[in-house]
Amino acid sequence: MSPPILTVVVPCYNEAANVPAMVSRLRTVLEGLDWEVLFVDDDSPDGTAAVAKQFAAEDARIRCIRRVGRKGLSSACVEGMLASSARYVAVIDGDLQHDERLLPAMLRTLEADEADVVIGSRHISGGEASKGFSRLRQMISDGGTGLARLVLPVPVADPMSGFFMLRRETVDQLAPQLTGRGFKILLDLLLTSPQTLKVKELPYVFRPREAGESKLDTIVLIEFLTLLLDKVSGGVLPMRFLSFAAVGGFGLLVHLLVLTLAIHQLDFATAQWVASFAAMTANFWLNNRLTYSDVRLKGRALWRGLLIFYVVCGIGVAANVGVAGLLLHDDHLNWGLAGAAGALITLVWNYAVSATLVWRAR
Repeated sequence: MSPPILTVVVPCYNEAANVPAMVSRLRTVLEGLDWEVLFVDDDSPDGTAAVAKQFAAEDARIRCIRRVGRKGLSSACVEGMLASSARYVAVIDGDLQHDERLLPAMLRTLEADEADVVIGSRHISGGEASKGFSRLRQMISDGGTGLARLVLPVPVADPMSGFFMLRRETVDQLAPQLTGRGFKILLDLLLTSPQTLKVKELPYVFRPREAGESKLDTIVLIEFLTLLLDKVSGGVLPMRFLSFAAVGGFGLLVHLLVLTLAIHQLDFATAQWVASFAAMTANFWLNNRLTYSDVRLKGRALWRGLLIFYVVCGIGVAANVGVAGLLLHDDHLNWGLAGAAGALITLVWNYAVSATLVWRAR
């Protein structure tokens, strides 16, 4: 048997309730085409893979990859696309918020060689996003869209879209250079390609979620910033380090906020310690969720890791103060540069030791 013309990749996590509707809708809109759908499930506790495999047992066009010990929307998309032998591959979210009726038009656009990538867009004439977004999600999406437009080599109205189609051979060529982390695989593809990809956007209305819970939160924005930093820097620094540094920047904001509130109630030294512990706790939680999501600590290991993280960061703070103090004795160095040097030493120390003791402590 020859491979299908189109593979629709559906990354999933806790989308069991949406699988039947997705299958039904794809059967309707792709009738007459040679297609398949590949659900890539990150071992969802709600049994998403089991539901998908029930359909697969009755219809050879339906496939499922259950990933155990591997998580992440972007890596799921890449794995699904690389598992296809079709000429074209599409990515669509499993939450039914993307309009699957756009798929035939996307396919026709590629077959006519009008584009290398066809994007389902909420931000061109005829598209709309407000119906499917909460206010927080709208703010995150708008902020990410604005940042992405600054670095993309080609104008794209909706670079944060998770709904797109391209030739499989393009994915095969770019896969070794993709970061495969975070939620925005489209941006990863566009920024990784050595040649500027020809993009065409087709409008659709983003629908409200019918079942399940949204995975888009402030964590996504930090992952997005990390991806941009990685691409802008040419991949010189490890993605984990960039993520750790981005989380550290958020921790600094937490420190200053808590310090501002505590300074009116406590003496300066005590307020500093309270702010430091608040920042350390925020940084630990975010790093566990984001930077080390693939080896995330749980249960007793989580609390043991937090205690070790407190010790590691406490030593880092002491090193920061010591290095800055020594450098201040150099008449050619002002306090700002001394402080920045101390902060850099602290960042490198915290990252290196945390990776060794905290998230490998299990």
